[in-house]
Amino acid sequence: MSKILFSLTLAATTFSAGLALAQAPDQADEIIRGRYQAILGDCAACHTAPGAKPLSGGLPLETPFGQIIPPNITPDKASGIGNWTEADFRSALKTGIGHDGKRLYPAMPYPAYTRMTDRDIGNLWSYLRTVDPVFNPVESNQLPFPFNIRLSMMGWNMLNFAPGEFRPDPSKSAEWNRGAYIVQGPGHCGTCHSPKTVLGADETSEALQGGSLQGWYAPNITGNSYIGIGSWSEDEIVQYLKTGTNGHTIASGPMAEAIQASTSLMADEDVKAIATYLKSTEGGPAQKPQPIPASDARMKVGAAIYHDTCSACHGGDGKGASQLFPALAGSSIVQQPSSETLTRLVLQGSQAVHTPQAKTTPSMPSLGWKLSDEQVAAVLTYVRNSWGNAAPSVGASDIGAQR
Repeated sequence: MSKILFSLTLAATTFSAGLALAQAPDQADEIIRGRYQAILGDCAACHTAPGAKPLSGGLPLETPFGQIIPPNITPDKASGIGNWTEADFRSALKTGIGHDGKRLYPAMPYPAYTRMTDRDIGNLWSYLRTVDPVFNPVESNQLPFPFNIRLSMMGWNMLNFAPGEFRPDPSKSAEWNRGAYIVQGPGHCGTCHSPKTVLGADETSEALQGGSLQGWYAPNITGNSYIGIGSWSEDEIVQYLKTGTNGHTIASGPMAEAIQASTSLMADEDVKAIATYLKSTEGGPAQKPQPIPASDARMKVGAAIYHDTCSACHGGDGKGASQLFPALAGSSIVQQPSSETLTRLVLQGSQAVHTPQAKTTPSMPSLGWKLSDEQVAAVLTYVRNSWGNAAPSVGASDIGAQR
């Protein structure tokens, strides 16, 4: 009898071990796929502060309504999401309501994440459970009254949020649909690149047509040939997203962070799909305005400053130097409706992003110490209206406000 019991126990143990071995590869695959979802969603850019442990809480986000700090999303039970369930996590991404019914602010882009598939969210959850837990209490809601009342998000959601998973367009290719899914869902590109309503929601009728973001201007990334990326080839879009540079521009500011932590690490086929989708979108003015004439006093002053200060790198013809100094002539970035990004680059300088595919990182020095507000305004007005460019002039008050 004891031999029979031993045999049955051994068989049961062997079966259990075999089942565990069979399940282990599936779980490993989930975690690997989930890590890739974290890359697509650029989770590290917001939830990891410089020098801090991964996903333990990020730097403050400045919004028009006040400051929000991305929370700790490691599995630490005291200060992270260790006490959350998968259902809590899914609800946060799908509905903007997290653990214990806590309503989230759309700085956590659940209006985009709601489009993610249940499988992708489940994989992301599996990955986050494997991240090293870090005790780092973060008080994410730093908003002033009355915006700090989370219950107000119930009304915000009623007005501005439409939950629902992405639905492929059967008339489009698989590549186009994959690109649309990433851009609209996990990649949440519109969160930065779309203008906002007075309530801070995306202007869906102007999706991807550019928007202000923490003192930068996230440019129009539709297929518009004037101020969008319609003049870029798909290969040039891929090159930019993988390396941070191409013949048209060099990434800076928040976009440099997104390229370093997200798009440069994406699979080549996904970046190609994004390019295919973006090239197909439309938005913004189709015709250039009339440029400010060279005889204008501001243009004359700007031309002199440009010749003395900028032409050594960007060229007298504004064509720059490939992969080192971006072209200004014909640049859609230069001709955006807002000069916020250009102003910031001139005042503070910039360091190009470092990626595995582009290890050389050229930089632009700060000129804010050297040029007055009037001089910065003049040279930007000149750059935005020379070599075939055409864009609104820049005022000294615009520079002073940003300085």
